[in-house]
Amino acid sequence: MTIAKDLMEILACPKCKSSVKENGMFIVCDRCKLAYPVLNEKIPDMLMGDSWELEKAKRVKFKHTLKL
Repeated sequence: MTIAKDLMEILACPKCKSSVKENGMFIVCDRCKLAYPVLNEKIPDMLMGDSWELEKAKRVKFKHTLKL
């Protein structure tokens, strides 16, 4: 799964506004320790209410079964 490079360049963590990176099926903010799921292999869900704690995402090896 790969998010378009131009989209990754403009994405920021909605909580702290810092840059994010792609890791598995998530967009990760190392500063806030949050992981935002990517749905249908290409749609980042950047809603804070849908975010996972980074440790939880690590436990599942950055994979999920969420769909739109």
